[in-house]
Amino acid sequence: MLLAPRNRRDRPLTTDIRFGTDGWRALIAEDFTFENVARCAQGLSLHLKDFGTAGQGLVVGYDTRFLSPEFAETVAAVCAAQGIKVYLADKPAPTPVLSYNVLHHQAGGAAIITASHNPGQWNGFKFKPEYAGSATQEITDRLEGFIAQAATGPTYNAAEGRDSGLIVDLEPQGPYMERMASLVDLDVIKGAGFDVVVDSMYGAGGGYLPALLSGGKTTVSELHGSRNPAFPGMEQPEPIAHNLNEVTSLIAANGASIGIALDGDADRVGIIDEHGRFVTTLDTFSILAQYLLEQKQQRGAIVKGVTSSIALNKLGEAYGVDVHEMRVGFKNIGPKMSEVDALMGGEESGGFAFRGHIPERDGILSGLYFLEYMASTGDTPTRLLQRLTDKVGPHSFHRRDIAFKATDQERILEMVSAPGLAEIGGVPILDTDTIDGRRFHVEDGWLAVRFSGTEPLLRIYAEAATPELVTALLEGAMEYLGV
Repeated sequence: MLLAPRNRRDRPLTTDIRFGTDGWRALIAEDFTFENVARCAQGLSLHLKDFGTAGQGLVVGYDTRFLSPEFAETVAAVCAAQGIKVYLADKPAPTPVLSYNVLHHQAGGAAIITASHNPGQWNGFKFKPEYAGSATQEITDRLEGFIAQAATGPTYNAAEGRDSGLIVDLEPQGPYMERMASLVDLDVIKGAGFDVVVDSMYGAGGGYLPALLSGGKTTVSELHGSRNPAFPGMEQPEPIAHNLNEVTSLIAANGASIGIALDGDADRVGIIDEHGRFVTTLDTFSILAQYLLEQKQQRGAIVKGVTSSIALNKLGEAYGVDVHEMRVGFKNIGPKMSEVDALMGGEESGGFAFRGHIPERDGILSGLYFLEYMASTGDTPTRLLQRLTDKVGPHSFHRRDIAFKATDQERILEMVSAPGLAEIGGVPILDTDTIDGRRFHVEDGWLAVRFSGTEPLLRIYAEAATPELVTALLEGAMEYLGV
């Protein structure tokens, strides 16, 4: 979705920088400029000093987007000028890799230049605090305040930071690969003889899964493993069905054991079964949870975003574990995971986190756990999905993303919040909640309506026992809202 730039006469002199569900994102050269990135870095420096973690240093990394390396160097230069030691990644790296390096180096946090799954004309600034997860709302509120105070400074020179020893090169891949080997039985996956097709979507995750799985009977072929900031052939580097036509067609035509897709910064995963069919992110979350609970016999709470599957609630009942429902975004899910020592956390976007790692989404680890499940059971993705269905019953899901006019937002909010709605698309409404947006509960399913926290989109979600009911809910909601 291309957005026309605003008329410069209508723009404020200073950009009001606000963090959404995961960082600040904006259009490159409109609001995402070197000046504004420098303001973010200045504000972050003030936060680290105020919080008392500046002395631990800062990991700075970036993805494969246009000018991301240069924006990251600006962050490093600004922070070094404030006397903060910077571990600057020597190449594009996934967000979970950089987050893990926070723990490995006992740093005060990480600043990551990435817009994750957004279209190519966007870029973003993420901050991961010293615990290596998404910044909480309290932290981002403080950070926004410091950024607002930050004045436009002089041109910062990274060379001066290097000469002073405050900017040092970081090779982030090695420690992370060792961590993966400690969490997953890579040998059993390598020995399984799988034919794995990876779609790295031109993102920062390129090369990681082939490197982790090399040296055995399993073969890995990778699509789009090199950098291309235009992300050609896809609407955006988000691993959902309509962006994965090439890999799904390839598997449908030639066969494979599984397809694994990673988003632009590899914190999300998409699974394609052996027939080239996309496995919904809700089913992937539930399959991974069932693996941990049933196959690995682990126990602990599950923390889910409100738009995740009710299959997780059924698994919680079956295995006697609590299920906590949270607002969308790992700034809400991650802290709850830490609070209750959760076994797993995740959301509908395809981002999942696991106990014993970082309280943050990791698409690479998610893909490895799925492969480990296959290898330990001998089951295909289709059979793993059938295992889930046998346990909790059938579920279908779909999401529609709708561009909206800013002038329509208030009207949509009023309609969503209106009391007394008895049915949608002919399906009776049993109850509602407002954990995030509004969710309408129906028999063995739900419909949710909320505005995205990362893009100018209205998202409408539905889960029900059959695809026909899902379509009825979605069509009914769009008709009711006039979108």
